[in-house]
Amino acid sequence: MSRFSAAPALAGALSIGLAAPPALAAAGGAVVLPWGDWIVGFVTTAQAVLTPLLVALATGPIARFAPLLGYVLSKSVVEGMVRRVTDYALNAVAGAAKGQVLTVPVGSAVIAAAAVQRASDQVPGFVVKAAGGLPGIAEKVFRRLALEDRATAANTLAPALAAAGLAAR
Repeated sequence: MSRFSAAPALAGALSIGLAAPPALAAAGGAVVLPWGDWIVGFVTTAQAVLTPLLVALATGPIARFAPLLGYVLSKSVVEGMVRRVTDYALNAVAGAAKGQVLTVPVGSAVIAAAAVQRASDQVPGFVVKAAGGLPGIAEKVFRRLALEDRATAANTLAPALAAAGLAAR
């Protein structure tokens, strides 16, 4: 059984690759080596090998964090929408003002106006779906409002959902 030695094979390959063809020999006996072509060939080969590796290294973390990024973006869009429809409803309902503690009937009217009227009329469907539908928006507005102490989900949120024709979750 013979053993293969890499050293003679490597030395042979290098001597073949480094030997200048007769056409490159100058008249004075000097040998012109095309080292610029070798560099270009090496860089081209390195680029062909390294580009897929770098793309894989870059897309791996993106694929890993894309769901998290999607969640953060959708959550921020939903929170912004809830803030805007709540501000609208506070301005649209008589007896309500931003920064004011709302009574139960006024709080219910604000929730119904924000969750149903403004959200269903103005908010794109995918944002409403991401918020949990119109009942989900109503719950988020309920949590956002400054309501009097006796206000609960049963006496404030449920009547607002009923007035809007939505079932409580």
